[in-house]
Order: sequence, then C-alpha cells, then structure tokens
Amino acid sequence: MRFPGRFADVLLADQLDHVSLSFLVDDLQIRRGGVAGNIAYAMGLLKQRPVLVGAVGADFAEYRQWLEDSGVDCSAVHTSEKAHTARFVCTTDEAMAQIASFYPGAMSEARDIDIAAIAAAHDVDLVLVGANDPEAMVAHTRQAKAQGIAYAADPSQQLARLDGEQATELVDGAAYLFTNKYEWALLQQKTGLSEAEITAKVGIRVTTLGAEGVLVVDADGTEVRVGVVPEVAKIDPTGVGDGFRAGFLTAHRAGLSLERAAQLGSLIAVLILETTGTQEWTLNTGDALERLTKAYGSDAADELSVLL
Repeated sequence: MRFPGRFADVLLADQLDHVSLSFLVDDLQIRRGGVAGNIAYAMGLLKQRPVLVGAVGADFAEYRQWLEDSGVDCSAVHTSEKAHTARFVCTTDEAMAQIASFYPGAMSEARDIDIAAIAAAHDVDLVLVGANDPEAMVAHTRQAKAQGIAYAADPSQQLARLDGEQATELVDGAAYLFTNKYEWALLQQKTGLSEAEITAKVGIRVTTLGAEGVLVVDADGTEVRVGVVPEVAKIDPTGVGDGFRAGFLTAHRAGLSLERAAQLGSLIAVLILETTGTQEWTLNTGDALERLTKAYGSDAADELSVLL
C-alpha cells in the first residue's frame, strides 16, 4: 500500500507508548514476494537455475507456476497441510519509509526441511540462509556446515528475532555475510562482537549502504566500494536488497571479481527500485549493458555481458 504523506509527520515521539493510527492509503497492490522467491526469480532471469527451499501453503500453486516459468526449480518446496503461505503487508510513504507486518504461516514448518537431503538430490554449491523461521535458519546453517556446503548468512529482517547466540552461529563460518548498514550495527550489538571479530568469522562481508552503494570486505580485509547505478525513478524499495544479493552471488559464483559482482547486484537492485512489486521487473540486455557502461564503464559491461 502507498500512503500519500510522511509517517514522520504523524508519529509523535512523546506519544509512541500508546500509538493508535490508521493511514488512508491511495492504492493496494497484491504481489508475489518473499526473500527466497525474490532472489530465486532474479537469478532465474540471470540464466541460473536456483533451487527454491521453503515452506508454503496450498495457495502456492499459481505462484509456483510463475517461478517455474521464470527458471526456478521448486521441487524442494514443502507444502503445509494446515497453514497459508506467509504474508508481508507493507505501507510505504512518500519518503520511502515503510511500516509493515509479517504473518509467517507455513513458514514455521521450514524447520522440518532437511538441507542435506536437498543437496543430495541437486548439484548444490551454495546455500543462502535468508530470513525464514528462526529455528529453520539455525537448523539449515548447521546442516550446511555438517555437509561441508558453503553458505551465505543473510539474516535480514529476522535479525531482530534472533538472539545473540543464534546470530553468532549463523555468522561463524559463512562464506558470505549480507547486511544493510543498520543490520550491520544491530548484528554487532546482538552478538557482542566487534567489526574485526565478525569479519574474521566470514569469508566475504557485504554491507549495502542505500544510496551510498555497497561495501565489500574480503577475507584478508581488502575493501571494495561500489556506487549505485543511478535510478530513473524511485518507485518501490521493497525487494531491492534481494535483487542485489541475486546479482552479486550470480556474478561472484561465476568467477567474476567482487567489484563486478557488486556492480551486477547494483544493476538488479535499481531495476527493482524502479518497479512496483518485487517480481514485476524484466531484464532487457541492451538497456542493462548501456546502464552498466554509463555507471561503471565499458570494461564492466563487457565482463558482465555473459550473465545478461
């Protein structure tokens, strides 16, 4: 939903302990989403064949067909017999601030999914442990470690739900750690670990910085900073981080440098920013290469063209 005003103008700092507000919104859009679905959809458009892992309700059938038509393998998805698919209800104001609620539904059954069994049935070289049922996130992290499968820790919205011990377990041994600027500060607070201590526990640390781009720190402490692809318009920020992760991992797992990976991630992120909905965007190769050239130069566009 979209609120034609600013939340900051109606939220009173000294009244938040008994806030009771209703926002009259301009429109309602019902869209496909979810962290895993968004990332998998983007990777499908990038000519990959991601395996979607998650728990859904019986109402997932149409969404399943959409993802499969977009190049996503949904054979590992668990279907609940009693709960609906998770729902994220979000209102965005004119300043791109958001107030949202999340209903987990069938997601709570994701803890019963066995990563080892899925890995045995597919050619898996990386597991992304994203925002999910907290118990599932911990279980899947442990299973990936036990199987010796590289994994990316991406706690995202669920970082607030994880305690310090759980957050530390997710981070320790991750091939990649994804956070935004706020989540990076929250992760340090939750775990009680310093920036250097967390960095030492992961292979590659990726911190998205909004309009300031992204900071990537590799295992030896080398920093790579990449700016954003300039946007044509700011339409909807929902799912921008998911798109970045899809582009980054696609490029880096294909053998390209951290800089190129961040550049592809930034391109996918801006395509989503300019679109209402997290899976309504499309990828036009010619336009993508032109925007990469303008933002990062012809060498970047040439190297990334094989993925577009």
